[in-house]
Amino acid sequence: MKAAVIGAGPAGLMAAQVMAAAGLFVTVYEAKPSPGRKFLMAGKSGLNLTFEGDSEKLTGGYGDAAGALRPALEAFDNQSLRAWAHNLDQETFVGSTGRVFPKAMKASPLLRAWLTRLNTMDVVLQRNWRWTGWQGDALTFDTPDGFQSVDAEVTILACGGASWARLGSDGGWADIVDVPLTAFLPSNAGVRINWSSHMQKHFGRPIKSVRWTSGEIMSRGEAVLTANGLEGGGVYALTPSLTKGLPLTLDVLPDRTLAQIAASFGAKTKKATVSQWLRKGLKLSAIKVALVNEYARSETLDNPMKWARFLKALPISTNGLAPIDSAISTAGGVPFAALDKGYMLLKRPGVFCAGEMLDWEAPTGGWLLTACFATGAWAGRHAAQWATASA
Repeated sequence: MKAAVIGAGPAGLMAAQVMAAAGLFVTVYEAKPSPGRKFLMAGKSGLNLTFEGDSEKLTGGYGDAAGALRPALEAFDNQSLRAWAHNLDQETFVGSTGRVFPKAMKASPLLRAWLTRLNTMDVVLQRNWRWTGWQGDALTFDTPDGFQSVDAEVTILACGGASWARLGSDGGWADIVDVPLTAFLPSNAGVRINWSSHMQKHFGRPIKSVRWTSGEIMSRGEAVLTANGLEGGGVYALTPSLTKGLPLTLDVLPDRTLAQIAASFGAKTKKATVSQWLRKGLKLSAIKVALVNEYARSETLDNPMKWARFLKALPISTNGLAPIDSAISTAGGVPFAALDKGYMLLKRPGVFCAGEMLDWEAPTGGWLLTACFATGAWAGRHAAQWATASA
């Protein structure tokens, strides 16, 4: 029985491995010259594969999609992902924050080992084959040799989301899949801010030991000040709230109480300026002092408690999120209502979906890749069962 996989990212390759292990003859079709391009890009900063934590922590990162993802995540959880990597002779370790990384600290050794394993399982990889849709029941492709059509008993669509188009996730499949899609939105995206000129000397510097808040979401992660705004895990986690236009605030002293800050202000000498108090009394870093000065000009801060409240909830004036193509991931895509429990399209039997093209989003920190691997394994398992039952 022939199986086709569209897309050679983590979800597609995992689906291919599961189906090949079940005895199907699998071909993976990749639009780019090489597989796993976005996966390799993620590995440049250490490849955060997954994280240590129980099932509650695992599903807790997926918001409204947690229920639809739960069966896949339970079948292939964070421990399963580590075991899979170890089986490829790629040892992992747990960092100080509970995040799991390969000891090589990059994606290329893992991807090479994985492709070698798939080759031993007779999985074929077709490169530069861009999927263009269907002709009857046959898949159609634009290839270096022109138009090609392919018959397959079962198909996995793992086409990615709509960010980082140059790496392959361009969302072009949205015009092909015949289901109403949830609109694509940026997820894990930077925040756009129009800084005043005095902030320029701080561009590129990290903002550490703070708490970011938007709506009901809070984050203790770092962010980097850029010419266009803010980038980094600290603000990426707030994307669901920021997408709704909810305000962003910054607690520059998350480990101190209002009373402690107010008492410090009250104790400063009359000769000391506010900037001196921020630097010496509160021990704020230069970039934190700059952020306070950036927004203090528009506030009336004439007593210790007003200063304390201001520093605990510094109002950051945002200009929306960075463009979707520069976002790490996207929300939106194929809604779970268009799929059966095995992620097969209800309108097209034998065609399954996996990975970021499904309508879910999650913060960085291991949730993104974990769900890509898990949904790929889940779709691959159910596709193999469907193909066997239909034979």
